[in-house]
Amino acid sequence: MTAVRTTVHVMRHGEVHNPEKVLYGRLPGYNLSERGRLQAQAAADWLAAHDITHVVASPLERAQQTAAPIAASHGLDIDTDDDLIESWNDFEGKRVAPGDGALRDPRNWPRLRNPRKPSWGEPYDQIAPRMTAAMHRARRKAEGHEAVCVSHQLPVETLRRAMTGRSLAHLPLPHSRLCNLSSITSFTFDDDRLIRWSYTEPWGI
Repeated sequence: MTAVRTTVHVMRHGEVHNPEKVLYGRLPGYNLSERGRLQAQAAADWLAAHDITHVVASPLERAQQTAAPIAASHGLDIDTDDDLIESWNDFEGKRVAPGDGALRDPRNWPRLRNPRKPSWGEPYDQIAPRMTAAMHRARRKAEGHEAVCVSHQLPVETLRRAMTGRSLAHLPLPHSRLCNLSSITSFTFDDDRLIRWSYTEPWGI
């Protein structure tokens, strides 16, 4: 019996308007910047020739806005999956730039005690199964075609690590994550078996 081939493109949202430079996490009201909207359109243009039959996004505004031009170019509605949401974080709503804000306050240092978990937010071993479940729901809905899931940096990075057998624990630094703004990590399956994955940054092409 021939396997059914399906590809799921898991995308990080575009740049967010955040002049206060806070860790916005799951807070409502954080929308794409003008640059972020251009990034979302670049991703939609890259995916325009693909056989997309299902588009689903995190419930947060920035993910929904990133999904919008992709769905529009394929004549689809956007589904919402709560499992694609940003990871929760104890520093949500605070400035956390190095040498600034919450990280300078000694009262917050105990939260940083275990970066392998991590101790300051949603554990990696909780993020991985919810993201994996969301991806496979999208795969089943697009069976034989392609799906797009729009999520957030840490959840997408954690999913990629889980799917490729890498350690979930990593330093929360940009150079340690293969997940830039508006990037797309694509997983191709024969039935439910992963056969290959790839990464692209349409905004930078």
